[in-house]
Amino acid sequence: MATVQFGKETSKQGEFVRQANRFTDRITADGSSGWRAEPGRYRLVVSLACPWAHRSVIVRRLLGLQDAISLAVVDPIRENDTGWRFTLDEGGRDPVLGIAYLAEAYRAGDPDYSGRVTVPSIVDIESGRVVTNDHPRITLDLSTEWRAFHQPDAPDLYPEALRAEIDEVAEPIFRNVNNGVYRAGFAGSQEAHDEAFDALFAELDRLSERLSTRRYLVGDQLTEADIRLFTTLVRFDAVYHGHFKCNRNKLTELPVLWAYARDLFQTPGIGETVDFDHIKRHYYGTHPMINPTGIVPRGPDLSGWHEPHGRG
Repeated sequence: MATVQFGKETSKQGEFVRQANRFTDRITADGSSGWRAEPGRYRLVVSLACPWAHRSVIVRRLLGLQDAISLAVVDPIRENDTGWRFTLDEGGRDPVLGIAYLAEAYRAGDPDYSGRVTVPSIVDIESGRVVTNDHPRITLDLSTEWRAFHQPDAPDLYPEALRAEIDEVAEPIFRNVNNGVYRAGFAGSQEAHDEAFDALFAELDRLSERLSTRRYLVGDQLTEADIRLFTTLVRFDAVYHGHFKCNRNKLTELPVLWAYARDLFQTPGIGETVDFDHIKRHYYGTHPMINPTGIVPRGPDLSGWHEPHGRG
């Protein structure tokens, strides 16, 4: 049985439980799923603060899908009652979908939906309904089902020959790092926090060892696995170290991972998608049970992200 903690679910033992994705339809090249990959048909809704949504922003940029799939950005402050809002747009409504809240697209797909509204979400523009909020599948399908619309020099982020290894590497990254920082930050008991904390830093140590002898996580090229790890690393010192109490080390104190993260940040198409202002305002301003004052710290110093990484 689960209880609600900080607007999230926790188990009776105080462990953070991530909500399952409600909309899991796929957009496919041949349309056999019921949704065909077509330029101009869909809108990708994201928060620049959210690491899960950030993955899709990066992949869309690297693959050159900006003209094929339009982008909507919500306010970095997610209201507990109404969820993600389009307050950054004129009149407080998304100019393409015509809605004020992402929840409206959720209800268009499921009038009885009562769970949390999450990003990223891909919305069918004509019907106004959410097609998918299945964040791990979204980026994989952008790489594989949207190939006809990739730019000519787009990288292959999910090459067939490496998929098994990518999946194998990505699974503990999700469990212990991507979701691990949330398990630590939203833990409802000391025991749950300690378990998540230890698993997080054990995994970061393993990743440091792996990346000490190679530039990327899998093969000799940038892949989906790197993007999944990067969106957590880039938020680590700004929010997870302090706000989520993941404070054994800062990223800047882990030499291999810090150089690796800078390498990715300085890769064209990646660093320019990072919005530290949205990241900090979201985390420090959206979790009142963790940060009741809502004060956003002025640090850390971000200039180091542009220093040479030495991993060429």
